[in-house]
Amino acid sequence: MGSRLPALSLSSYGAGWSANRRIAIGVAAVAVLLALAAVVALLTGGGTSHQTPERAAPAPTGSPSSSEATPKPSSGSGSVPTPPQIAEPVAYAKAAALMLWSYDTRDTGRDQQLAGMRAWMTTETKYADWASVSGQVPDPVLWSRMADQDQHATAHVTEGHYPGAFQQALADAPSAITEAYIYVVTVNGTQQIAWKNGGAGAEDRAVTLAVQCRPHHDCTLAALAPSVTQ
Repeated sequence: MGSRLPALSLSSYGAGWSANRRIAIGVAAVAVLLALAAVVALLTGGGTSHQTPERAAPAPTGSPSSSEATPKPSSGSGSVPTPPQIAEPVAYAKAAALMLWSYDTRDTGRDQQLAGMRAWMTTETKYADWASVSGQVPDPVLWSRMADQDQHATAHVTEGHYPGAFQQALADAPSAITEAYIYVVTVNGTQQIAWKNGGAGAEDRAVTLAVQCRPHHDCTLAALAPSVTQ
């Protein structure tokens, strides 16, 4: 049986939010003055938080990818699902987490994976942190090694919710959300990984996302937090 390669994991390859993006998203999500400190703590992993559980697979030699350029439109999206038409933040965040935890190197190239993920992003560049999302995809060499093993993954979402710190900040200044309508949502679930010769494994997953849901528009993904906050 071939050696197991690492799962396409939200915690293993993320570049995290840049300082500028954290400030922009935090200010958009809550009151600029009253709740900024609480949101900065939330998005930078302060308070009660935990990292996504360690991968069950050992990591081979190879460095994770850095920020990616926008993938070529002609590459298609392979097995990556198209974004759903959902106007509710928690429901969209759950769908986005399911997309991020699922992949299939047997029929989807790395560029296709990136193109499919890009379609979920907000087009408002002020709030979009593409690096935090594209950083979840392994570098080309590692993706090729995963493809050699036919590695693929499916996922199941168990629940999604607004973290306590975000709820409190929003309660302190409910009108602040109307600047950019960005919501912070944490999603929990499980990921099942399989590869050739019957290899398989499963582990828990968790991620905190920033989701933009303007009135009368479908939601979009703005960014992923560098750590999980419940």
